[in-house]
Amino acid sequence: MLRGPLAQLYGNSAGGVLQVFTADGPEKPELRFSVDAGADKLRRVGLQAAGQSGSLNYVIDHSDFSTDGWRVNSAAKRKHSNAKLRWAASDQTRFTLVANVFDQPESGDPLGLTREQMQADPRQAVANSTLYQAGKDVSQNQLGLVAEHQLDARSEITARVYAGERNLDNRLSIPLFAQTSPTAAGGIVQLDRSYSGTGLRYARRIAVGEGQLSLSAGLDLERMSEHRQGFINNLGQRGALKRDEDDRVDSTGVYTQADWAINEAWSAVAGLRANRVRFRIDDHFIRAGNPDDSGRVSFSATNPVIGLTRHLSPDTNLYANIGRGFETPTLTEIAYTAEGSGPNLSLRSARSTHAEVGLKTKLTENQRLDIALFHIGTTDEIVVASSSGGRTVYTNAGRTRRSGIELTHSAQWSPEWRSHLALSTLDARFAETFASGSTTVAKGRRIPGTLNRSLFGEIVWQPRALPGFTAALETVVRGSMVVDDVNSDRTDAATLFNLRLGWEQKLGAWKLREYLRVDNLADKDYVGSVIANDGNKRFFEPAPGRQWGLGVTVTYAF
Repeated sequence: MLRGPLAQLYGNSAGGVLQVFTADGPEKPELRFSVDAGADKLRRVGLQAAGQSGSLNYVIDHSDFSTDGWRVNSAAKRKHSNAKLRWAASDQTRFTLVANVFDQPESGDPLGLTREQMQADPRQAVANSTLYQAGKDVSQNQLGLVAEHQLDARSEITARVYAGERNLDNRLSIPLFAQTSPTAAGGIVQLDRSYSGTGLRYARRIAVGEGQLSLSAGLDLERMSEHRQGFINNLGQRGALKRDEDDRVDSTGVYTQADWAINEAWSAVAGLRANRVRFRIDDHFIRAGNPDDSGRVSFSATNPVIGLTRHLSPDTNLYANIGRGFETPTLTEIAYTAEGSGPNLSLRSARSTHAEVGLKTKLTENQRLDIALFHIGTTDEIVVASSSGGRTVYTNAGRTRRSGIELTHSAQWSPEWRSHLALSTLDARFAETFASGSTTVAKGRRIPGTLNRSLFGEIVWQPRALPGFTAALETVVRGSMVVDDVNSDRTDAATLFNLRLGWEQKLGAWKLREYLRVDNLADKDYVGSVIANDGNKRFFEPAPGRQWGLGVTVTYAF
């Protein structure tokens, strides 16, 4: 997880980068089979083969998941296959191939509820949800290749290329009478999307004085094209065509970064990234009362970042970072205007300044503490203007600000007991008055959908008398979220408790792992998320009550 200013070097980003890596296969080949079951008829079956064969490392897995869902019309089914192959062509060169296949033929949408509906029955779905069969079918396939070559002892070059496709059929719960006006986009969204990209990065390490300077520079090129169509949703059945267009986004980014380990007491980082993003919309649905909505728009920015770290001791670092951020609208965000179906090409890119100071330290040999204080000031933040029936329209706010604290503490109290605590606070507000449609949003209002505080804590017991057994009690504290720009309502804070048990046994080449998990032990009613600025005041998406899950994983090492 890259947060704060340093995340800006990864390009068009709102303030953070979540990096996900597929683990390499073990040295000894193994076969793994897993079965999971849970509340609301949750079922999952998984199979994985992983290992090393000569210079080839591999991980191949497949999973099949289904659930009836906790709420009415929230059933889902999906199949997911992944493969990662890494070939060491030589001591200096290696190639990594990653492939993903994802198919989700069913995913219901129960929609949000009003406060009165939620209090009466949080598991219900809005009538239009079932009437119009709200939900979506999604499939996505992608393939990527990374080549890494070490030029010499101090420099290396990395090249990557990827391509993929994504198909979406999304049934919205928009009333039939609202789908038929000349500029309406219908109630079924059909997307056929393809995307591709390539990148090149060069890195070199140089001895400078008492320390070392690591330099890197790179180029990213990306393209996404989609064919977007809209159809009448005639009670779940596809009706007449109401929208037909081709959309394309091209992105170019160049960057450079320097990490300097100055000496034992100081280190510094500095970077610069320039981005240009171009949108093109070609409208093919031109009728009387529905003019040509074709158009083009482009965004560009150059964002610097700088950071300094003071190494107070081998176990304690004090740091400060500051940088600029850049976030363009997405094709989804420009898809609709408040007046009709046409693309919202008047949306502007958001510009932000991120500042963070923090402390990372080992309090003792078995305790670690991290503290970070941050502030983000944004101009033209892209926010929800309105939402209804599953369709969302976006606009630019004026200035916004976010500030808060993040704290984590981990401790191993004894060979049998350990704990982990993560706490965050967030004060997210509009920093100036602005108009959103016919609503005037006053300066100082909270930004909807943002939790003002959250806490996760767990205590874990691994008794010596039961080798392989683990028991943990988790505590989750959720603050409140406001539901709209004028802060007309908010969710209640909630404190939840979860329990998990696990046991692992080894029998020769076999390894068995069982688990049991119970979430929301007290069966507390609370809101999981909100639909910001919902036009029908159906802001609330209730979270499940008490949930249970159990599973078994069997692994055989050859």
